[in-house]
Amino acid sequence: MERPRPKTATMLSHDSIVTGRNVMLEEFKKFALRGNVVDLAVGVIIGAAFGAIVASLVADVIMPIVGAVTGGLDFSNYFIPLSKNVTATAYLDAKKQGAVLGYGQFLTVAINFMIIALVLFVTIRMINKLKKQEEAKPAPTEVPADVKLLSEIRDLLARRPA
Repeated sequence: MERPRPKTATMLSHDSIVTGRNVMLEEFKKFALRGNVVDLAVGVIIGAAFGAIVASLVADVIMPIVGAVTGGLDFSNYFIPLSKNVTATAYLDAKKQGAVLGYGQFLTVAINFMIIALVLFVTIRMINKLKKQEEAKPAPTEVPADVKLLSEIRDLLARRPA
């Protein structure tokens, strides 16, 4: 007695493959059109724009102030040459000449990260405070049905001519 063989990809009919694709496409549509996925996409786009703003803030505002306070230091050009071919004094030129360890660039990126983390922390903290305030508000209590009915009867009796 021969056991039935399980279906493999070569044994599937064309109709079952097409049906499987249609099911997968429908599932993908349901997933992609959920509100959470769209919200996530918007968040990623806004996050990228926010990252560009913070990068500019660090490069164009904070680092020049730090440089002025520290006597004209420019962290973006701090590097250690790892090759004897590197003779340039500017980081970008040195990278073209050979391997360099750009710790000044790393320091700038680390400051970017700290600023973004601080802003996100403050934002989430404010959102949590607003949520707590909303939760602290007592929900309007609904009048029980029997009390409501008695109030309506009272009102009807009060309008009745004496």
